[in-house]
Amino acid sequence: MERQITIHHGEEQIAASIHYAAQDKKTGRCKDRVPLVVICHGFVGSRIGVDRLFVKTARDLANEGYLVVRFDYIGCGESSGEYGREGIDSMIAQTRAVLDYALSIGDIDPTRVTLIGHSLGGAVALLTAARDRRVKNLILWSAVGYPFSDIVKITGRKVYDEAIKHGTADYLGYGLSPVFFESLGTYQPFQEAVKFTGDVLVIHGTSDDTIPADYAFLYQKVFWMRQEGRCDKEIIFQADHTYSSGETREQLLRKTREWLGGLEAANSNWQHWMI
Repeated sequence: MERQITIHHGEEQIAASIHYAAQDKKTGRCKDRVPLVVICHGFVGSRIGVDRLFVKTARDLANEGYLVVRFDYIGCGESSGEYGREGIDSMIAQTRAVLDYALSIGDIDPTRVTLIGHSLGGAVALLTAARDRRVKNLILWSAVGYPFSDIVKITGRKVYDEAIKHGTADYLGYGLSPVFFESLGTYQPFQEAVKFTGDVLVIHGTSDDTIPADYAFLYQKVFWMRQEGRCDKEIIFQADHTYSSGETREQLLRKTREWLGGLEAANSNWQHWMI
């Protein structure tokens, strides 16, 4: 079952979709509680995703027994507000507001909370996880590593210069402000990765022309430097930034399912051992 909702955040409204877990797939110590997955979309994206990537992901994971929430950042998709007026700090706050709502539903297991972030959403998911101990697991799909340089590469330097000079710049109909660009330079995901103590899965495609696949190796190296928490990496051959082909998309979803399933199995075995 799926339901469209609105989450109030300050004066704005965040549009979101909830995918309820298949009843026959509930697992874990308490069958009445289910694991939660929240999906964070990328730069000027939406909760649908390119070629419906996030819709497919949410339905796939819900069928596996997860409650999944996908949402539009302010100014994107069906949410209110203007995207690009505020910075990454606002996106982190919005992500935490979605977590607040999802965890209040009542049948969520707070020990099994996962953020999936794609592209800039990957960086925001990581930064959120580093600040919010409710996040236990993190999955990064083609994640941005250097927000300022990566996004300016996408928009073009001319857009950034125009924003600084005139106070706003048009990019695909979105008004990007100096505050937005300045925040991109303020946050450094690679430096903050060590603050997250949970388990991480990093996935990237070899044919990603938007965000370098080398970032996956850098992320894994940084995550390995932590004293706790594991990090696994999957490089998908010929996958582009949005995993647009049927074959690469299926590999992406299968690896994500298997990794999450492995965590569930490990958790179940631990609970049985404790008993």
